[in-house]
Amino acid sequence: MSGARSMELKARPEALSLKAGETAVIVIDMQNAYASKNGYVDLAGFDISGAAGTIGNIDKVLKAARKAGIQVVYLQNGWDPDYVEAGTELSPNWHKSNALKTMRRNPNLQGQLLARGGWDYDIVDALAPQPGDIRVHKTRYSAFFNSQLDSILRARGIRNLVFVGIATNVCVESTLRDGFHLEYFGVMLEDATHHLGPEFLQKATVYNVETFFGWVSTVDDFLSSVKDI
Repeated sequence: MSGARSMELKARPEALSLKAGETAVIVIDMQNAYASKNGYVDLAGFDISGAAGTIGNIDKVLKAARKAGIQVVYLQNGWDPDYVEAGTELSPNWHKSNALKTMRRNPNLQGQLLARGGWDYDIVDALAPQPGDIRVHKTRYSAFFNSQLDSILRARGIRNLVFVGIATNVCVESTLRDGFHLEYFGVMLEDATHHLGPEFLQKATVYNVETFFGWVSTVDDFLSSVKDI
């Protein structure tokens, strides 16, 4: 498939013309931690009932993207097994990370949540990366913080980022915001993301992205735009 061919993506507040070779689908944190029973998010008390539908929609997006020659990039959130990368009490992350707080409340879980090499850290089986996909490790909400993501994208001439994943209101939004400041065009597929917390958080992120930081589209519109590439 030719990366030079463009696709017209229906989006809000206006449609975008994107070249396949300059576009990547960014898959945020589709790990057992965030989307599986007995993963960190489930153990921390968040509702993951909507994750299954999100996984199904993301699967459709990834299959279409690969067929169209669009790069797929997986982001995995977590830390080394000793949690050195998570920070100490001098780090806001130590205080705000629900995974770290859950382990402090339940010492029997120590070393199990979001530790690289463990089940919790792994991508869910239904969305297993395929040959040609790229994986990038991240240690904070934003995938651009202290990672190789920016250089990986720029080395491939990628300027347009289509976001899917978990959580809409945390890692998806913070990564899209940082991408905006690095001159990337960010599009969030609203029905291929899942939020943590009340429903209004999803709507708030959609509003912020659509109004200030990027564009919002849907799975069906993405599939329609790439089918002829």
